[in-house]
Amino acid sequence: MPMDHTTRKDHWNKIYATKQPGEVSWTQENPKTSLEFIHNLTLSKSASIIDVGGGDSRLVDKLLAEGFEDITVLDISEKALLRAQARLGKMAKRVQWIVSDVTEFTTERTFDLWHDRAAFHFLTTDDQIDKYLVRARKNVKEGGFMVIGTFSDSGPKECSGLAVKQYSEKLLEAQLGEGFRRINCLRETHETPLRRYSIFFFVVTNE
Repeated sequence: MPMDHTTRKDHWNKIYATKQPGEVSWTQENPKTSLEFIHNLTLSKSASIIDVGGGDSRLVDKLLAEGFEDITVLDISEKALLRAQARLGKMAKRVQWIVSDVTEFTTERTFDLWHDRAAFHFLTTDDQIDKYLVRARKNVKEGGFMVIGTFSDSGPKECSGLAVKQYSEKLLEAQLGEGFRRINCLRETHETPLRRYSIFFFVVTNE
């Protein structure tokens, strides 16, 4: 059965309290593919960017180093965000940090870029997916972009003890189709000391 909000939050806080970056399969010292997509979108340094499910990802480090000025990191786990803030030190003050389940996230802000390499595939029910997409459609600016990385149909069926939803390119395009127009799709092999698997990166624009 799908976990409720409180159970999911407790689960991820426990993961980040007990595991170091080298002990989890999603760690990337350099989020190369995400950065390449962002560079190709030719966003201004003042563009508003939200990293959904950002946890303690190093994407925020790279964006700050490149001079991006308006970065938000959202994650269900407070411990994950505290770990990222500790790593960044004084630079953490230049980022807005939000502890929230993305399916319950509310804001009046809109973003030029919605980036998600970690959350979408953990939404396994129609209700969860619908809530996510309602928020994405509301909070991505018209003409703005969304970059989503998910487990592919040949990837794992679970991650960190939780079931995930696998996607083919066709299924992912159909899932994001209403309101969003496809720009690019890339299948990538993600390899760590713990695991090797296939993921899709999908780039769309909000029409």
